[in-house]
Amino acid sequence: MTSANHYDVTTWPIGDPTEDIGKVFTSIIADIKSRQTATDENRGGKPGAVIYVPPGDYPLRTQVVIDISYLKIEGSGHGFTSSSIRYNVPEDEWSDLHELWPGGSRILVDLPTAGGADEAQGAAFLVSRGGSPRISSVEFSNFCIDGLHFEADGTDQHPQNTYVNGKTGIRVASANDSFRVTGMGFIYLEHALRIDNADALSIHDNFIAECGSCIELRGWGQASKVTDNLIGAGPRGHSIYAENHGGLLITANNVFPRGDSSIHLSGVTRSSVTNNRLHSFYPGMVLLADGSSENLIASNHLLRDREPWTPFLDTDNGRDDLEGLLRIDGSDNSVIGNHFSEIIDSEHLRPAGATPVIIRIASGRGNHVTSNHMVGKDVRATSGGSAFEAQVDALLTTHTSDDLPVTTVVVEAGSDGNTVLDSGTDSQVAADRSANAIRATPEIGA
Repeated sequence: MTSANHYDVTTWPIGDPTEDIGKVFTSIIADIKSRQTATDENRGGKPGAVIYVPPGDYPLRTQVVIDISYLKIEGSGHGFTSSSIRYNVPEDEWSDLHELWPGGSRILVDLPTAGGADEAQGAAFLVSRGGSPRISSVEFSNFCIDGLHFEADGTDQHPQNTYVNGKTGIRVASANDSFRVTGMGFIYLEHALRIDNADALSIHDNFIAECGSCIELRGWGQASKVTDNLIGAGPRGHSIYAENHGGLLITANNVFPRGDSSIHLSGVTRSSVTNNRLHSFYPGMVLLADGSSENLIASNHLLRDREPWTPFLDTDNGRDDLEGLLRIDGSDNSVIGNHFSEIIDSEHLRPAGATPVIIRIASGRGNHVTSNHMVGKDVRATSGGSAFEAQVDALLTTHTSDDLPVTTVVVEAGSDGNTVLDSGTDSQVAADRSANAIRATPEIGA
């Protein structure tokens, strides 16, 4: 039996999805609202609907505004493939490539954008509704949102490598409850996913890469989770960013290098960052900023090495190697059982001759750092024109490297009452022993 609340964009009679799927979505949402008007009918009233996007390419030239609860938009494939690799292959070789564009159920964001415009104006999907209750249970599942191209930004960078185009995939602008973003593909968007004021949000099992910023949780939020995603942001954007959140769970994500940071928490409390694999080409991988306190950072693998792909060799995030791979500006955080790999050519350390820092407690008190393993290797890494081969070669190189001296933990003056246990030898931990509790890792032969 076909339900009146299940729509297919290719069979809906109003609009043509191959010309502008935005108009089709808008018409369908208007139909749902016209039919579901009762707020309490048979102990129900507004069941919402599912909108299905079959595999295919669908331009979006009209922004989709979602102001109803219980709406699910789903496709049949996230369709991700690297546009960055293709754009950095000479055009005369494109004819030899198996495919040129992402696929699956693919929405091509073709909205007009203007420099300096609000992010909401360039959003393919804008979720916004005032009043009470908060908009709830909107779901995006299993389709691709493709921003198509980046644009010149006034630098010498190739226009397709700037991560700038004014486009956003999904922008949730009002307080929301129980949203889900699962199995999605996001590519070539300046902002892939920005969600404000979230409660019980689930961002799970998505492929979000080659976007200026990937996941941004703004405003405030509680009891949400970012789990099991593959993520890769640009050097001026956020991989995972959250502000003013409590009870946030960030777990089992694989964060690719090149983002300004892997995880940036601002004013986040009583949250967990566990079992993630984090990879960065720059210092400042994990930032606990603006008084982020009582958080658990545990069982993560953090790798910092040097960019091996030729188009981005001279790109960095502006931080030097004294900043630390993990920086804490907050109190009562626990940093337990993490593995840190600092794999870098010592000739490229900044400032020149610096001893890189792994964990820096810049401010706060009562932080607990215990049983972390730090590995420092001085490698003469090579670069190449193939993103895949250059990066895999760099990841697998371990046996041709020398030890690199590191400072495992720095506790800055003015930050006291911290505990550092078994996270570096006595000479590797820089802290005021009279103001902090330090138990050094025993040295071999000592």
